[in-house]
Formats: sequence, structure tokens, C-alpha cells
Amino acid sequence: MVDLDTALNLLQNKARRAILERLVREPHYPLQLANQIGVSQQAVMKHLKLLEQAGFVVKMKAASIKGGPPKNIYSVQQAISLRIDLGPDLFHCEQRKLPSGGPLKLSNRLQGDSVSVAEHVSGRKKISVGEGAYHLAKIATDLEKLDEQRDALIALHQQVKQRISATVDTDFDSYEQRLVIHNILESPRSEFDFKSFARELQLGAEATEKLMDEVRVRVVRQLADRSNNLIAAPQAAELPWWASLGN
Repeated sequence: MVDLDTALNLLQNKARRAILERLVREPHYPLQLANQIGVSQQAVMKHLKLLEQAGFVVKMKAASIKGGPPKNIYSVQQAISLRIDLGPDLFHCEQRKLPSGGPLKLSNRLQGDSVSVAEHVSGRKKISVGEGAYHLAKIATDLEKLDEQRDALIALHQQVKQRISATVDTDFDSYEQRLVIHNILESPRSEFDFKSFARELQLGAEATEKLMDEVRVRVVRQLADRSNNLIAAPQAAELPWWASLGN
């Protein structure tokens, strides 16, 4: 699967997006694409070469409609999803691979009317245009509901981060201390990678340990002030050990 940076670089081009938009519907010849998107066939070939190298499209030989020698025709085979969220106290850029399997297998991950759609189309190789449009409308409705919920969750995530940032700005003196906290907040369910962080800031072992001690002390102090209790943790405890200390 193409990596995130390559995908973003390829898709930032309007002509390549127009090419992919047509190829997902059905295979096209380069000349067809050139005529439809209004660029030269030479330019289309350059775009197709880049898309093919990244695995976005595949090339195959197809018989010419006019009876000449076989010609190259292109189609899309790879399925991915790109998500970008950006705003104050918010940056998330992710590439996700869509799940494989037929409708029944996918139905285990679905909710709402889309479950019945999966059950109706399972085991069938063809469905009519009218029935297909009906099913697609149901899926589109479920997608819109999920997108609205995701938008609300992203906005809530941003609101929480803004309030944390206000605390970080007042309670942590140095840029390095604040960077530790922000790195932890980016992946609060994972252990903080001290070694990668030290390499990023080009810190030695002694300076890194001193920095982590300072952060530990300040976080414990915050928790103690909030709960009006005395809180202690082992000196060698790894972040985010504080996440398990209660609400």
C-alpha cells in the first residue's frame, strides 16, 4: 500500500484527482482521459505513470475497439481512506486501509440500515440500477450520520486539547517540558517513547532523565492539587503512569 506522504503528494494534483475520479467508474484509455479532463495525452501519460508506480492504478492490455493492436487501459485496484483534521490544538493526518471481505463479513462492523443492505446484496453478482441507487442512498445516509458524529467528536477533542494547552502554558516552564506533554497527549493510550524523543531534541541520557523528572514532579503536583491528596509514584515509573491515577 502506498505510504501517506506519497498519497498526499499525488492527490494534491487536480488533474490526477480527475483521472482517478473517472478510473474508479470504469477502465479508461489514456486518450479517453485526455479528452475528458481537457489536458494533453502526453500529460495524462505522465500522471498515469506516477499513479501506477505508487500502486494507485494498474495497466492492462485491451483489444482496440477499431480492430487495431491491443492498447493499454488503466483501472483502479487499491482502496484507501485519508483523513486530515487541522485547527488550533488539532492536527491529525492518517491513512487507513479499508477492510476486506464480502458484504456479510463487513456487516459485522456495520450499524443502522447498512446492515440490511449488506444482507440484501450478499451472494449476488449483479443488482439492478434502481435497487442499487436505493441501497446507496441508505449507505449515504448512514455515512452522513457517522460523519456528523465524528465531526462532533473531533470538535470535542479540540476543546479538551485547548483547555489542556492553557494549563500546559502556565504550569510548564520550558519548551522541552511542554513538548513532552504534547507528545504524550498525541497518543495518550500508548507509552511515551523516551528514546525517540531524546533523539528528536538531540538530548543526552542525563539531560533526558532530568527533563522527565521535572515533568513527573509537575504532573504529580497537578494531580495532588486537583484531588487534595498526597500522590506518590516510583522514581523509575514510565509515563503515562499518571493516566492511571484516577479522574
